[in-house]
Amino acid sequence: MARRYDPERRQRIIDAAIRVVGSKGIAGLSHRSAAAEAEVPLGSTTYHFKTLDELMVAALRQASEGFAKAVSARGALEDPRSDLAEELAQLLGEWMAGDRTGVELEYELYLAALRRPALRPVAAEWCAGLADQLARRTDPVTARALVALMDGICLQVLLTGAEYDAAYAREMLARVIG
Repeated sequence: MARRYDPERRQRIIDAAIRVVGSKGIAGLSHRSAAAEAEVPLGSTTYHFKTLDELMVAALRQASEGFAKAVSARGALEDPRSDLAEELAQLLGEWMAGDRTGVELEYELYLAALRRPALRPVAAEWCAGLADQLARRTDPVTARALVALMDGICLQVLLTGAEYDAAYAREMLARVIG
């Protein structure tokens, strides 16, 4: 029997893994659940991703692109005349006001790195990539502090169910920027 050529299968499995984590959490993700969600044979998931950690790495890498793309698309971060604290506060507000499930999913995968060492390099890449973008407007140490502060603000909003407070975010970001 000839194998069917399916160049999008790997991507469909990653997309399915993200949907599984979104609906069932990290604990609900397995090769089997991803295969069922992607409507592919179980062997396809293990062919493309030898371990569950490999699948999680691919899912985290894709999920974490959301905020990074939003930052890149915001040209004002490149404009040295713009108010960086205001721009970042607005960016966080837009991100938090969007699909909250996507934000939660991104953080769930990001925080899974606490227990799964294979995910740590991807989480670190995300932080370093954002800090590198911000370092164009400030120094590297301040850029890292801004990433930590934005993470903290987002986590507090997600964990408490509180509304995102743009004025508070702007004030705290401005204090770190100096």
